[in-house]
Amino acid sequence: MSKSFVSYNRFNIEASYDAIIIGSGMGGLSAGAFLSKEGKKVLILEQHYTAGGYTQIFKRKDYEWDIGIHYIGDVERPNSQIRQMFDYVTNGNLKWADMGQVYDKIIFGDEVYEFHKGKENFKKQLKTYFNTPEDHKAIDKYLDLVKSAQRTSRMFFAEKALPPAVSWIFAGNMRKRMLEFSRKTTREVLQSLTSNEKLIGVLTGQYGDYGLPPGKSSFIMHSILVNHYMNGGFFPVGGSAAILQNVAPVIKEAGGDILVCAEVKEIIVEGNKAVGVMMEDGKKILAPLVISSAGVINTYAKLLPEKIQAKHKFTDKLDKVTPSVSYICLYIGFKEDATALGLEKPNLWVYPENSYNHDENVERYINDPSAEFPVVYFSFPSAKDPDWPNRYPGKSTIDIITLAPYDWYTEWEDTRWKKRGEAYDAKKEDLSQRLLQVMYKYLPQLKGKVDYYELSTPLSTKHFMHYEKGELYGLDHVPERFNQRFLRAHTPVKNLFLTGQDIVSAGVGGALASGMLTASAILKRDLSAKIRKAATKVPADQDA
Repeated sequence: MSKSFVSYNRFNIEASYDAIIIGSGMGGLSAGAFLSKEGKKVLILEQHYTAGGYTQIFKRKDYEWDIGIHYIGDVERPNSQIRQMFDYVTNGNLKWADMGQVYDKIIFGDEVYEFHKGKENFKKQLKTYFNTPEDHKAIDKYLDLVKSAQRTSRMFFAEKALPPAVSWIFAGNMRKRMLEFSRKTTREVLQSLTSNEKLIGVLTGQYGDYGLPPGKSSFIMHSILVNHYMNGGFFPVGGSAAILQNVAPVIKEAGGDILVCAEVKEIIVEGNKAVGVMMEDGKKILAPLVISSAGVINTYAKLLPEKIQAKHKFTDKLDKVTPSVSYICLYIGFKEDATALGLEKPNLWVYPENSYNHDENVERYINDPSAEFPVVYFSFPSAKDPDWPNRYPGKSTIDIITLAPYDWYTEWEDTRWKKRGEAYDAKKEDLSQRLLQVMYKYLPQLKGKVDYYELSTPLSTKHFMHYEKGELYGLDHVPERFNQRFLRAHTPVKNLFLTGQDIVSAGVGGALASGMLTASAILKRDLSAKIRKAATKVPADQDA
């Protein structure tokens, strides 16, 4: 499929647009697609040389790696909300590959705990590992509580699309039930169910999917994540780039455009009304609506004029939230296919042996970077994607991720990408070798097979994604985050709206839902009923 976006410098903007969207991540893309479906012409401006945000890919030496999407849940049922939204913004053209019965493996040394798709299968398998009556009772209560918590989130997030005046009337009732769950940490809730530290460690083995260990994360974020994957993991056929490839035509068909290398310097505000944007080259592009998918910190602290920041006390608001975790990722390429190398679809979550307290593991690592990694995550995209052999026959890839505080890299933050110096390169090589050793321990058949590897750091994320601290999930999902009323689609600046994971929750699912909320807020009507009615009915045998 040909690219559906062009460079800003090569595009003559002559048409007028109904809305300008800053950022082409999942939030910006979905907001643009939902509005396009309503006949709106949108202009999406992306500062990077490729569009897609964390849904994009990059290529090196005839290999391809996915930047941020490693698996997605709850798309197996045509009537699930996330599936309906994906079908709606892609006209049903995005297909999904099932990862199989086991989607995650939680590993502590030689102990392997499989997460099986389906609540009853999940529960049954877990009880084979933890077989006392007390453990079984705790597992039952845990799964019931996770489901109860997740059910409260729909009204909570729906309130974020209401006009401010209406919100003040209904917010209390719409937010109350979820706040009862969000105010507690994941560890607090699990410790109320069991004293078995190993069980807690296994149940929270996916904490890397939202970036915070159990003692710091809000239980509601944990519940949303667990429910999201309860029916298995799925991967977009054609890789994560297939998302942009199938959303972009919907935007183009409505007369919209997606421009890359298009860095916005400032949102133009006149009389507390957003009227357009000023580009880095000084050019002004005007539109009756401006939507920022650049993150709430970037929007309120960088893109708005200082007098507007001061007027609405945005600094005070931003003091109540913190950037999420940053990370390093080792991208590895092999000259053999996944089958020949024995690579399977399930993700691996590797933790220190006999050390089930994730908070203690993270704390030890933060205090001593030479300590054992608190978590090492493995993803096998070439095994998950049935279309991979058509694009890269005889080759395969692996992504390996672990935590890495941005502060460890501040001495190089003023250097240029690919030209940060020998000390930086040596640090990257040391980390690469450490991660490779973990890989060889759990996948010994790969020793001597590596053809290429490249490590990204938080500085890479900052360079390409414009996240100031190299954050992966926008804002931290701590309990305090969900109390912040300003994390919503509407802003105090008229005709300026927010979208993206900061106003909902971590990951592509949260960002996708944010696009629907933002479009609903702009149109002043709930789009969810229309999406349910119009959702493409994809026969089961058409999915991979």
